[in-house]
Amino acid sequence: MTTRAALLVLADGRFPAGGHAHSGGAEPAVKAGRIRNAQDLADFCLGRLHTTGLTSAALAAAAAHGLDPLALDQAADVRTPSPALRAVGRKLGRQLMRAARSTWPSPELAALAAARPRGAHQPVVLGLTARAAGLEPEDAAHCVAYEAVSGPATAVVRLLSLDPFEAAAVLARLAPALDRVAEEAAAAARDGIDALPAASAPLLDITAEAHAAWPVRLFAS
Repeated sequence: MTTRAALLVLADGRFPAGGHAHSGGAEPAVKAGRIRNAQDLADFCLGRLHTTGLTSAALAAAAAHGLDPLALDQAADVRTPSPALRAVGRKLGRQLMRAARSTWPSPELAALAAARPRGAHQPVVLGLTARAAGLEPEDAAHCVAYEAVSGPATAVVRLLSLDPFEAAAVLARLAPALDRVAEEAAAAARDGIDALPAASAPLLDITAEAHAAWPVRLFAS
């Protein structure tokens, strides 16, 4: 049975899936001076939403739609050129899998956990989690799209001491774009794996590799 309340649980930043430890590329962007204020944050989030956010949302929607999760995991791998981000995606997927199986246990989650003991990519796990929770593919896409921007926004509040009211306003103004990305992602998922978007953000890949080598950092990625 579909329950929209499950979406609130899954999208809640307090859901124990490990996302709070990651900045989504915001930490190196702050250090490089590309994010200095709320407007910079809005620009960064919008770019992330339409690139890696769209790609991840489509993978999640496809998993929620019932497409082969192992094939989707491979598709996520080839859409993630940065080794550092591939490692992050699998670590987050492993952490989400633990929380998901405790919250909404299902044979599909168990099978993916057995096939990928080191972790499947997080969007694929999230899509299967949404499916187990009785949510629709577009719900899964909304959850991932929101995560793509809420993570950096929360991180920038800590990194820059940005007014949290300003950060919340940035997310609110992005709501129409979030809806459009989720709709596009869900539509692509209905057409199969070959139709999934592969939008890229090369600067995020480059800075992720540099960030992974920092001896001291506030966020894991």
